[in-house]
Amino acid sequence: MTSKPRVVIIGAGIVGTNVADELVSRGWSDITIVEQGPLGLPGGSTSHAPGLVFQTNPSKTMTAFARYTVEKFLSLKSGGESCFNQVGGLEVATTPERLEELKRKQGYAHSYGIETRLLSAEECLKMYPGLVDNGLILGGLHITTDGLAKAALAVQVLIKRTRDAGVRYLEHTPVTAINKSEGRVTGVVTPSGTIPAEIVISCAGFWGVEVGAMVGVPIPLLPMAHQYVKTTPLTTHDEPADGATNGVAEAATNGEALTNGHTTNGHTTNGDKPNGNVPVNSNAATLPILRYQDQDLYYREHGEQIGIGYYGHRPMPVVAADLGATPKEVDDLHMPSRLEFSADDFAPAWKLTKEILPALQKCEIADGFNGIFSFTPDGGPLVGQAPKVDGFWVAEAVWVTHSAGVARALAEVLTEGKSKIDLAECELARFEDVQLTPSFVSETSQQNFVEIYDILHPLQPRDSPRCMRTTPFYIRQRELGAYFLEGGGWERPFWYEDNAKLVKELPAEWQPVERDAWSSKYYSPIAAAEAWRTRTAVAMYDMTPLRRLEITGPGAVDLLMRLTTGTVARKPGAVTYTLLLDDQGGVKSDITVARFAEELYQVGVNGPVDTAYFTREARLQTKRTPERAVHVRDITGGTCCIGLWGPLARDVITQVTADDFSNKGLTYFRCKDVSIAGIPVRAMRLSYVGERGWELYASAENGVRLWDALWKAGQPHGIIAAGRTAFNSLRLEKGFRLWGTDMTTEHDPYESGLDFALKLDKSFVGKTALFGRSKKTITRKLRCLTVDDKKSVVLGKEPVFVNGQAQGYVTSAAFGFTIGQPIAYAWLPIAVNEGDAVEIEYFGTRVKATVSAEPLYDPQMSRLRG
Repeated sequence: MTSKPRVVIIGAGIVGTNVADELVSRGWSDITIVEQGPLGLPGGSTSHAPGLVFQTNPSKTMTAFARYTVEKFLSLKSGGESCFNQVGGLEVATTPERLEELKRKQGYAHSYGIETRLLSAEECLKMYPGLVDNGLILGGLHITTDGLAKAALAVQVLIKRTRDAGVRYLEHTPVTAINKSEGRVTGVVTPSGTIPAEIVISCAGFWGVEVGAMVGVPIPLLPMAHQYVKTTPLTTHDEPADGATNGVAEAATNGEALTNGHTTNGHTTNGDKPNGNVPVNSNAATLPILRYQDQDLYYREHGEQIGIGYYGHRPMPVVAADLGATPKEVDDLHMPSRLEFSADDFAPAWKLTKEILPALQKCEIADGFNGIFSFTPDGGPLVGQAPKVDGFWVAEAVWVTHSAGVARALAEVLTEGKSKIDLAECELARFEDVQLTPSFVSETSQQNFVEIYDILHPLQPRDSPRCMRTTPFYIRQRELGAYFLEGGGWERPFWYEDNAKLVKELPAEWQPVERDAWSSKYYSPIAAAEAWRTRTAVAMYDMTPLRRLEITGPGAVDLLMRLTTGTVARKPGAVTYTLLLDDQGGVKSDITVARFAEELYQVGVNGPVDTAYFTREARLQTKRTPERAVHVRDITGGTCCIGLWGPLARDVITQVTADDFSNKGLTYFRCKDVSIAGIPVRAMRLSYVGERGWELYASAENGVRLWDALWKAGQPHGIIAAGRTAFNSLRLEKGFRLWGTDMTTEHDPYESGLDFALKLDKSFVGKTALFGRSKKTITRKLRCLTVDDKKSVVLGKEPVFVNGQAQGYVTSAAFGFTIGQPIAYAWLPIAVNEGDAVEIEYFGTRVKATVSAEPLYDPQMSRLRG
């Protein structure tokens, strides 16, 4: 933004104060933070958070957030005391499955630049002396830079720093309403009056649902209670239990009691004492933070005490509105986010804890509570601008671990137009409408609580809710034995059991390889037969879940020419593959634009975030220039699509239409309205599997008729229905990218291999940022890898090693059934060339691979254009 607007931040917890600090550091100063509680201890999740920061995550974005949080908190100091205690982190495995999972987790760390080391059981015992030595521990993962965030202290440091920079704070000030006019916020209403604002940022934590409701914005989070206790002190002079050591106490105190980081020579000097002389505020720690994920437990030191967190209890959802007003006085034991402890729920955890840490067998629970945190349907935070209310931004469901990283990203978006870290998986707008319903948010958020420490496969679907969105073809797919996985609420076939008989017919070169147990999950060799039939005959793919927008009006061409990198102003009948870029040239999305009439476009986009972008830009354009009005309508649910692809596709379609589907009648990347079996259809000559064919769009009520007509016409030609597993393999053989996986806003078109979609003779968003860039200036590139042993299948996010050093990571991967070899796409330094040898680390094993020229299949494009 060019000017510096008036900003109101709702919430003075770890997120709100960090956002203010990041904005101040970028030159914004007209900032007011409104807090319903006392600034000294506001009473939200920050006030009771145990502060454990484990950085390694399957998500590159979340890992980056955590890494910056560690860096920033290390730099924050109060009286010489750092706001981060970098004791390291230790995750232990007590099952063979968890031990393998730790190898996979180390792979994430290698991919994203986090220092880790796999430990033997003996090394775990040495690093954490209090662990039971009876064979329970099989190994562990040590993360050297993890540790404990002192969140409450960090908040006070940030308040002082931002206050000194001019930020205004209003404590004991609840927000009662948010004013808006003409679709944008104008101010925040409090009992003391209205605070004018062009930007309102909700950092209200688990109160975010109530704040969002003030402007009619659904905030898909669920407050949940999570149990945390502190034990009575461990003392070195106590006799250990049978078979146990007092290693925890010895390592933690060296015979002295520690309180808030200071030695007291055996005398505690600080803290409320709810259980005799137990100091509950002692926070010193020297041992690594410990996770026992096989039993949903984690541990940290509090001086002589041990803090224990437990996720194994029943979900305990909370309605924030029922908590009432935050009292004037808040302390460590009395705050809105701290609920009464339910001892029965914790009983299994206490038993398990005394087994893994025998030194605690003589301890008791000194203090316990059920603390409120925020959970979301997919486990990610909520960041960004509300799709339909300009100026209303959120940073919600953000835990201490990611707080500074999220705050920096949001500040970058507000002040520079873009975050350096891709935010796609955090965007508030990422959810489908069906995923914003209270029942969906409640059920899925509770499930995420239950599964928070579970070993989850990347393809693993939720068991419930399911069948929220089914395509018109669902009944036929069920009849063919479709195996469904879920995406965006849609039931999506991954293969069809009806095709199992074809596996025996596969030629030797098409036979699928044996896979390891992990890559065999949610996979069937039937996919090989489906790929074979697609390449050699013809197949039908259900492409209905691909989101479709209809963009119409006199300003439609203006909007699309301005936002996309391609020339979409060509005459009706043209289809254009093009990009959406952000202001700094990052790939915001890749889309397909089909012009069916002068003022009518059908646009294939990547999801709700794209829809929100087009809708907002259309609204603003219409307001600026009413004579160039433009309308955006999501037509996905009212339409359906079949991808009819394969060398015999034309033989099939000519049986059910009189329209010309020859090369002359409908060339590659052209579209037209046709009639198929008496059904009005929009046909586009496109293919994401690399074979001749068309995307055929019809209204939903005609879907089954369209399917049946093509199915009947295709029987003499060996037609099959094929699923997503085959589709993904075929698209990778052809080198087609998948936005959000292969490239994001962190990558530009030259790095992504998509510069062919740039038409630099026109203006478009992001063009200026590309000046000076080219294929010759890039430092990294998305590369195609083929696995040398022709059998080791990887799944994505694995690190890629060059000359023994982790230099990149895998994006998409699949077995290439046509080429008989596993394929992986990966980001690598530009110095890595075609023909170079690399290694992919898969569960701790290095798999040899080669950088290959792409596409691997039909580089002359003869199959597509024929």
